[in-house]
Amino acid sequence: MPTSQPHSGTNTPQSDYSRGSERLDGYSIHPPTAGYSPIPTVGDKSVQRRKRIVVAMTGATGAILGIKILIALRRLNIESHLVVSKWAEATIKYETDYNPKNVRALADHVHSLSDMAAPISSGSFKTDGMIVVPCSMKTLAAISTGYCDDLIARTADVMLKERRKLVLVTRETPLSDIHLRNMLSVTQSGAIIFPPVPAYYIKASSIDVLADQTVGRILDLFDLDTADFEHWEGWKKTT
Repeated sequence: MPTSQPHSGTNTPQSDYSRGSERLDGYSIHPPTAGYSPIPTVGDKSVQRRKRIVVAMTGATGAILGIKILIALRRLNIESHLVVSKWAEATIKYETDYNPKNVRALADHVHSLSDMAAPISSGSFKTDGMIVVPCSMKTLAAISTGYCDDLIARTADVMLKERRKLVLVTRETPLSDIHLRNMLSVTQSGAIIFPPVPAYYIKASSIDVLADQTVGRILDLFDLDTADFEHWEGWKKTT
């Protein structure tokens, strides 16, 4: 697929490796860590890339979950690719103290919703999965039917066809039979439906703590440990 054009909030692509700007294959990366080289030798298969996850935010309520996912991925040194829908921008401003520009700054790479030529739209662009968080019923329906009219639905379609992990943090209640059929359909195609159901057993002192637990459980699916919550280890003995 052709390289996406630069836009607001996105680093300008380069066509080759550059030591000075620390770029790899046209996309900016974090400064190298111990044991990692951002300048691989052509044909050297011993060099491993950073883990790479796509994050998509839609207009459903729960914008803070997407924001916390991005923060956690940055802390874990996971390369993030972000797509934000128009209504996600509105929800971010309504529900949180962030603005869309701040949220985009949390990601390594930002792609326009209408950019169907973005790297993540192709199966040849290697990723380790995708999280749609929060996931609206409209986006769920688009993914379920393969109606790839924007970059979020197209990238999700890529995850399914390439047999990569796709987690949909669906946010709606009550659920109609249409919602349930769409959830069953994408599950049968390999996606994971993850409603952000509160874990009351942690006796959270705030919504923020509940959000951290949800984010931790989502990233558990990618074998990533945020260390922001306690995993269940059975009933705690009381004296």
